[in-house]
Amino acid sequence: MGFFDRLSRLLRANLNDLVSKAEDPGKILDQSVADMQADLVKLRTAVATAIASQKRIQNQAEQSEAQSKTWYERAELALKKGEEDLAREALSRRKTYQDTATALNAQLSGQAGQVETLKKSLLALEGKIAEAKTKKDMLKARSQAAQAQEQLQSAVSGLGTNSAMAAFEQMEEKVLQQEARSQAAAELAGADLESQFASLEGGSDVDDELAALKNRLEGGAAAIPLPAADAPLPKLEPAKAAQVDAELEDLKRSIDKL
Repeated sequence: MGFFDRLSRLLRANLNDLVSKAEDPGKILDQSVADMQADLVKLRTAVATAIASQKRIQNQAEQSEAQSKTWYERAELALKKGEEDLAREALSRRKTYQDTATALNAQLSGQAGQVETLKKSLLALEGKIAEAKTKKDMLKARSQAAQAQEQLQSAVSGLGTNSAMAAFEQMEEKVLQQEARSQAAAELAGADLESQFASLEGGSDVDDELAALKNRLEGGAAAIPLPAADAPLPKLEPAKAAQVDAELEDLKRSIDKL
């Protein structure tokens, strides 16, 4: 493959790519309809010209036939008058006009076929143009919708790699982390406060129990005065078992609360 062939192919490929990218479906549709309208005008002109030619040929054929008839009548008249040479000349003229009429009629038959073909082509083109006009707006709307969908998909697919979106997601994650730290600190502070109050409340119960036990013990010791050295010992009576058991149970309960 020669250098110039490769260069020509490369240039044509690039030009075709540029043309494809530059094509606007809406504009192309409008231009296509306009081109079809121009073709329709040309075809109508051609049909009108063919019909006019057909009419002209038909008039010429009719005139030739009329002249042929006229010269035939003149030949009859000349022959009746004994002018045989004049009659022969009249028949010669009649033959000329008759041949012309025959040729024109043959041409007229061919022309009529061409006119019919042109008329059918004209009707077909008019139908196509009417259909194209009906579809044009619909196709333009569909093209615009497809372009909008393509742009939307391109924008959505670019969100993942967009620096602005990445920064937004990063800041969102940072805010979530800050909220989590704040919530954890609040929970820790609340837990510490609860433990402090629990300690205070628990200490108060122990202190109260301890004070009550001290008071009870001090009260019991004061109720029994010590005897004097020279005084006779009082007669002690044995304690009742029920009283001892009750005191023992109270002491156990006091110790359990410590």
